[in-house]
Amino acid sequence: MMDNAQSLARPGRPWLEGAGVGLRRLGGLAREAMLSPFYALYRWRLEARRHTWDIPQHIGIIMDGNRRFARGQAFMDVLDGHARGADKLEEVLNWCEEAGVHIVTVWIFSLDNFKRDAREVDGLMRLFERKFVELATHPRIHKNQIRVRCLGQTHLLPPGVQQAIHDAEAATAGYGRRVLNVGIAYGGREEITEAFRRYLVERAAQGLSAADIARELNPGSIAPYLDTSHVPDPDLIIRTSGEIRLSGFLLWQSAYAEFYFCDTNWPAFRKIDFLRALRDYSQRQRRYGK
Repeated sequence: MMDNAQSLARPGRPWLEGAGVGLRRLGGLAREAMLSPFYALYRWRLEARRHTWDIPQHIGIIMDGNRRFARGQAFMDVLDGHARGADKLEEVLNWCEEAGVHIVTVWIFSLDNFKRDAREVDGLMRLFERKFVELATHPRIHKNQIRVRCLGQTHLLPPGVQQAIHDAEAATAGYGRRVLNVGIAYGGREEITEAFRRYLVERAAQGLSAADIARELNPGSIAPYLDTSHVPDPDLIIRTSGEIRLSGFLLWQSAYAEFYFCDTNWPAFRKIDFLRALRDYSQRQRRYGK
């Protein structure tokens, strides 16, 4: 079953053909309301089968489409779209917990995002600071022993955000049962570059020559210096908003990951979308290059 109204009007289902044509003429909210009974049934069917699926242990999420969502909903301020996206993350983390996903890595702000309008960037920084403060004391974070870790060049962030990140990481440092990695001021190329830099500096400090370092260099040499060295590589990467690219997200770590691209903008991401991604992952045969 597809998620849009057009999928309701197809051969073999004449009783829905008229509804499909009519629904295409409605606005998004009205269409959702009319389709909700079908979505509820479909969601129930997916959840009933979930126990038979192979669940990924580590999911990466590119949370894209906050601004497009804001424009589509005619919000006066795109920051309202970002706020909805932040709220959606908490909901999705609950879904991950229910499904048995132990590690989630999300990308909330790239290095390129610093180039956006100064007012939007300032608003995002205030939002990030508030959310990291919440993470430090959130009952669900502590109940489920979720360790919060940040990936990226956090030294580029305002002092208030840096402090809030430090507090969230410190408050959850003793946990290891589940992990929430947050990519903020993050870029995949920059992460790999910095990993190589740290590796070279450390080996040189041990007295190795450039020739010796080059001779011993292999992919396993670099992995311990990546931002995600504390967790296994992601099994599944989800990107919302219809964009079909990684844009620099976990470039090294995603070599053998499975990808799922969803047309829905992040704040509108539904549990049906999440369950479909898990089902799709479970149906794939992972070969790891073999």
